[in-house]
Amino acid sequence: MIAIATLLVILTVTLIVNRVGTIALTATGVSAEVAHLQARSALTGVGFTTSESELIVNHPVRRRIVLSLMLVGNAGLVTIIATVVVGFAGQGDTSGVLARVGMLVGGLLLILLGARSRAIDRLLSKLIAATLRRFTTLELRDYVQLLDLASNYAVAELGVEADSWLAEHQLANLHLPAEGVLVLGIRRADGTFLGAPRGHTPVHEHDTLVVYGFADALEDLGTRRVGMEGDRAHREMAAEVAERQAEEDAIDEET
Repeated sequence: MIAIATLLVILTVTLIVNRVGTIALTATGVSAEVAHLQARSALTGVGFTTSESELIVNHPVRRRIVLSLMLVGNAGLVTIIATVVVGFAGQGDTSGVLARVGMLVGGLLLILLGARSRAIDRLLSKLIAATLRRFTTLELRDYVQLLDLASNYAVAELGVEADSWLAEHQLANLHLPAEGVLVLGIRRADGTFLGAPRGHTPVHEHDTLVVYGFADALEDLGTRRVGMEGDRAHREMAAEVAERQAEEDAIDEET
């Protein structure tokens, strides 16, 4: 009985630690999806040899977070195996084994339901974020809420091909703000990153633009090709955004 209860507590703590690691990685600027995957892989010791893993390893704060998760994960795995062995050892009768299996399965189902509960996840996330802000130097920011990404705004990466409408123009000549699009950065083909590029910065073939703006405008911009059709799409999107902004201005004046 005690061994099964201990096992369930260890699994619950492991899930909480995974959530702490995810939020801590998110605080360093990693997206929630990537943070969740990397925290889970570090905790279980699986690991992934991807560019996302390089973002973790090459960042000193993220590296410390992942190392801590790996240490906790290895200790937890050994404890879980030992607890399972102790919990089922010496149970010669079938009824005793079945009773413990039933308790274990029931406890695992409760933990799974709790882990999948959005209400519990939101509450746990708030508590963990508050604790990290109080006892660590991590600057926590919910970028989804900060940039209103849950609404009609998005951050995207746009690859620039040879026939792209964006290619071989200076940013000022593209008039992207008229479409509600801001260029946050440009990654060159050689890996060089230009943060907060200015109007005279050129856009070249094989560049990758990091952009923020209306989701539909970003989607259209990513598929736009050079020529009259591309120019017309730019004018139409700019007119649509101007109309949308006029409606927002009218709402602001009313309030």
